[in-house]
Amino acid sequence: MAETKYGKYIIKAPIEKSEGDSYPVLNFMGEKPWSDWRDIKYSMAYAYITEPVVLIPESHKHDYEQFLFFLGGDPMDIGNFGAEIEMVFGKEGEKHIINTASVVRIPPGLYHCPLNFKRIDKPLVFLDVCLAPEYAKQV
Repeated sequence: MAETKYGKYIIKAPIEKSEGDSYPVLNFMGEKPWSDWRDIKYSMAYAYITEPVVLIPESHKHDYEQFLFFLGGDPMDIGNFGAEIEMVFGKEGEKHIINTASVVRIPPGLYHCPLNFKRIDKPLVFLDVCLAPEYAKQV
């Protein structure tokens, strides 16, 4: 197919599935696939979770703002939530349970995780949005 002027802005089949993962992920990072888009101050990952999984096992922090979205998997009723997720905050390990559709704000410098999807009765959507061109953890 001939190269077009604006075709470079379309990513076809952007879904990844890492070896060992039971869920597909849609990643959008400023560093890939568009090297000329490094000025984008946003990255995100979308996953459709269907079974229990510890998504992020270690505590870490970032030097940027992050938002985590937990939504029911039915697109006509995203509030219909059937899961229990344990999330840990701070160096002291304060545990919180997420059992309803929620958005979590993680300010820069806040230690967080593990992120444990303990019980999944119904599929759910997990969206990780970072206000940075790439995801980078600091331990």
